Amino acid sequence: MSDTVFDTDVDVRLSNENGDHERFAHYVQKEDVLEGLIYGRPVVALCGKVWIPSRDPEKFPVCPKCKEIYEQLADNGNI
Repeated sequence: MSDTVFDTDVDVRLSNENGDHERFAHYVQKEDVLEGLIYGRPVVALCGKVWIPSRDPEKFPVCPKCKEIYEQLADNGNI
């Protein structure tokens, strides 16, 4: 039998400043994006960026940090 530990301490401070979330499309769990779009909930990208999704990610280049983390996870068989 194993126990699962969840880290629920997420910093969801949102900024009114235009950060890189305005310039890049970030990698986020598909379910989280849907909830963010529907309910206005903040999402957390692989790179750690927190924001409320509201734009079409197809119009932006992929965040280089998210891409790097995703590729490392894929290379290690974690995806």
